[in-house]
Amino acid sequence: QRPPKLADLMDKVREALDSGRYVDMVHAQERQIQRKITRPEYTYVLRHGYHEARKDTFEEPYNAWNYAIRGKTLDKRDLRVVVSFDDSGMLIITTIEVHT
Repeated sequence: QRPPKLADLMDKVREALDSGRYVDMVHAQERQIQRKITRPEYTYVLRHGYHEARKDTFEEPYNAWNYAIRGKTLDKRDLRVVVSFDDSGMLIITTIEVHT
């Protein structure tokens, strides 16, 4: 059975940022280099963006939700940051520049 989605997602995201309890997963690190997305850019989006719930996915192997947060950086790049949570805090799964 799937766990429920977090009702207070953006509060949890900001709390993880404020406490430093977040980590870039290897895939995220690779994508950040490939896509030239910096930590200040994606943390700004996590702090000031919005939950793009229709892009959330459930990851069966981890029995966990991946949440999509979307927003614009200070220089107006449109980013989606995918995060998940475990006992250690927030996991940065990937970062994507959205081209519409």
